Amino acid sequence: MSERITIIGDGAMGTTCGIMLCENGHDVTVWSAFPDAAAEMASARENLRFLPGYKLPDNMSVTADPAAAFEAPALIISAVPTQFIRPVWTGLTDYYTRPVAICSIAKGIENNTLMRPTEILADVLRAAGCQVGPLAVLSGPSIAPEIADKLPATVAVGSADAELAARIQKYFIRPYFRIYTNPDMIGLELAGAAKNVIAIAAGILDGMKSGDNAKAALLSRGLAEITRLGVAVGAQHDTFAGVAGVGDLVTTCISPHGRNRGFGELIGKGQTVEQALGANNSVVEGAATTRSIVELAKKVDADMPITQAVYEVLFAGKSAKEAIASLMERPPRAES
Repeated sequence: MSERITIIGDGAMGTTCGIMLCENGHDVTVWSAFPDAAAEMASARENLRFLPGYKLPDNMSVTADPAAAFEAPALIISAVPTQFIRPVWTGLTDYYTRPVAICSIAKGIENNTLMRPTEILADVLRAAGCQVGPLAVLSGPSIAPEIADKLPATVAVGSADAELAARIQKYFIRPYFRIYTNPDMIGLELAGAAKNVIAIAAGILDGMKSGDNAKAALLSRGLAEITRLGVAVGAQHDTFAGVAGVGDLVTTCISPHGRNRGFGELIGKGQTVEQALGANNSVVEGAATTRSIVELAKKVDADMPITQAVYEVLFAGKSAKEAIASLMERPPRAES
């Protein structure tokens, strides 16, 4: 049965999600915070800035009008980068007049509050006096251009509401896009956020031509520290061995399309943090999230040496070479 679905955010992954939903017969409205961008997408029938080369289906509309976006959707997809969820949704609360289910596809942890995306959404809506609908998260290895090319991908959807998770699974599933359900929302969101920090480190190694052995060690030890943090904040251990854990980590650390890995690569080649950020057309979620993950790790006493090293490179003036040396020279210990 066809449903009305709204996507808040006009980035590559939000657009890709909209295309898949349209392929499954649903009517999709994409809302952009930028009227010029919305007008361009609507006119060109293409997301020229973030997903060029892929035509928007006829059953996808694009608007900058919140009233049009919130006109009786059965589901809202929040595709806003984590650090912008609060300001964007604060401006939309007047239009959230009934408890519509929201599925987040953002991957990050908010600075200062240390909230996950679904926690930010609930916090903003409750502060405005809204009755919050059931929340979900869609996460996993999902490079947008590959999915738009209909290459095989597998992700996970999580919610405290099992019926909502199953409904989202049905909405999205395609011959090339497989979805598992997983009730561990904490694990799905924490894995999606923390892997971006490890991806920055992977990019730094690539930029310095450190070799495949170094990359393999980074991924395995990076997964170990992400899992430590996740379990410490209440996530399920098994989630980190799944598609949203090790799966997303591998994709983000090796894909040439990955913004976080690409950002790290520029730093590894000698660019400053400011130069590397300026070279990206999209938001590098892992840069801001590094601050949050370091703070969260201290709060729960989780040992995260790779994440700490990335933090020191990005925000404490340490060179990439010094950061690698500090990791390699740590005292010998058992692997687990």
